[in-house]
Amino acid sequence: MTELPNCPECGSAYTYEDGNVLVCPECAHEWTPGTAAESSDRKVVKDANGNILQDGDSVSVIKDLKVKGTSSVIKIGTKVKSIRLVDGDHDIDCKIDGFGAMKLKSEFVKKI
Repeated sequence: MTELPNCPECGSAYTYEDGNVLVCPECAHEWTPGTAAESSDRKVVKDANGNILQDGDSVSVIKDLKVKGTSSVIKIGTKVKSIRLVDGDHDIDCKIDGFGAMKLKSEFVKKI
């Protein structure tokens, strides 16, 4: 049995062959074996449940989060639409109704 490479998008080890194309069942990425080295080096961001997040996704906050510098709190279950993934300590840039622009860590949200 030949060893298939991990998915270049999400790093999944469960890739399989479909004709002359390799397919990842977790993120549905398809590629030919020769182009795997050409893929982008962007970081894969996952939510608290391990789902892969992408720009434009909607997420829900899974824990009450204190807003630094104020006495307000972002309550559990708050929905955040149209997230944007960024590099750095906090993975997500977004706007939350009633709070404005925020940066969140992906470990405190789940994909809707």
